[in-house]
Parts: sequence; C-alpha cells; structure tokens
Amino acid sequence: MPAADPLPAGDSVPATPEPPPSPRPLRARLRGALRAPVAGLVILGGFPLLLLGRLLLAPAPSARARFAARYFRGWARTVLGVIRVRVVTSGQPPEPPFLLVANHLSYLDVLVLASRLPCVFVSKAEVRGWPVLGPICTALGTIYIDRGQRRDIPRVMAEIEAALDHGLGIVFFPEGTSSKGETVAPFKPSLLELPVRLGRAVHHATLGYRTPPGEPPAHEAVCFWGSAHFARHALGILELRRIEASLHLDPEPITEADRKLLAERLREAILARFDPVTPGEEGV
Repeated sequence: MPAADPLPAGDSVPATPEPPPSPRPLRARLRGALRAPVAGLVILGGFPLLLLGRLLLAPAPSARARFAARYFRGWARTVLGVIRVRVVTSGQPPEPPFLLVANHLSYLDVLVLASRLPCVFVSKAEVRGWPVLGPICTALGTIYIDRGQRRDIPRVMAEIEAALDHGLGIVFFPEGTSSKGETVAPFKPSLLELPVRLGRAVHHATLGYRTPPGEPPAHEAVCFWGSAHFARHALGILELRRIEASLHLDPEPITEADRKLLAERLREAILARFDPVTPGEEGV
C-alpha cells in the first residue's frame, strides 16, 4: 500500500510511546483475517497493469504521469472500499496542476487524498527501498526527498516543477511526520521555497478520522504515531467495522513572498478547520 509512513508522503514516526493495544474480540480478529487477503490482492493485483502502462507510455512523459495519477485514484478508492473507509468531502478540489499541503495523521491520509485528487506525493527517501511498497510508490510517481541532506532540496524542487508541467497536483505534509491528532504541529518551510520562488498559490486540506461506538478510538486505531509497528497497526485497521474520514478542501489558496510566513499561514488555515482526534470523540 503506497503511502505516509509506509505510504508516499510520510516521515519517520515520532518517538512518543504508543499506548498498549486493547485486546480485540474474536469477531474483530476474524474480520481482519478475512479482509487481509482481499486487501493484499487489491494492492498487488493491479501492479503489473501499472507497470505495463508506464512502459507503453514511456515516450510520452506527460501522458505517463497522468496515467499513473488516474490509476492511483481508482486504486486508492478500491483499497478504501475494501477496508471500509468512508470519505466525507467538503470544499472545492483544486484544478491541476496545483500544490497542496495537509495535516498528517496516518498512512491512510495518502489514500484519502489520492482518491479525490489527481496527484503525486513527496515522501521520505527510505520508502524507495522498502520491500513491495517501495516499487509501488515509485511506479505511482512518488517524489523522494532525503530530509537529512539540504542539498537534496534543489533536485526535489526540479522534480516537483516537472510534475506540475505534466499537469499533476503535488501533495506533501509539512509537519514532517504523522501524529495522534491532538493538534497540528508547526510546519517545516523548506519545500515551500518553490511556490515562493514561482509566485504560486498553495492549497490546503484538513484531514480527520472517527471510528464507530464500541471500537478503539481513532487516535489509537487509525492515527499512526509513537512506536507503532506498521503491520500490527494495519491489521488493526482491517479489524475495524468501518472508519469515517473527513476531508475539507479549502477553495482559497494562500500566496506569500516568505516561506516561513507561508508555512505559518497554511498551518493556521488548517487549524481553523481541524477537529482534534481525541479519546473523547463521538462515534460514527
């Protein structure tokens, strides 16, 4: 499954300790066991088609990029359907090409955004080398960045500009890591140098999650944070009856001549719509 911390656009999981998982009832464990092979088939089954399409369209980079984005959108919707994630969307999606930032809660963020927008993601460089997920992320057009090397930023910006020229949207998570959703962490402004330099507006989206009554709360079962282990966390998501994801796409992009000020304004705009994912949340 491509993505934030294992999907495109994520960063390292913070060191905050993860609470011990609550024991799950037998019905939930059976639900997870039945969904797991279906999800695996959906995730891997279309990969040969994606590779074939990219191979055939290799002489036409723009067409190849748009093909991968369309594939990503349909694939993300199918995966969300299998794991019973219902996306409630508000606001107006930006027209590509665009730059968009969002708060970061889970690797599901990538699927939710990709299911609604023709886009590629900016991800930490380590994802490229991951078994199974790395090749999928690469084939989907993920732009990798080594955040430990400032000299890598010009190359990343050049790849972002090329993707924009191909008519795609670029999405990244300026918090730099996912969280349990108490608030929105300060934004890292490095990648915002490109829109400042080009005078481009930046769109913003606000994400949130809820789980049904009687299920583990979303901050524990959906948000990916602390010392969470990806495989165990993903199985826990498959065990949930359903998840409601909220996605607000603000129609008013933001333009600034200073990247730090742009980062602050984007974070404030997302915070204005952000509904904290807390233990006391109402079910869906």
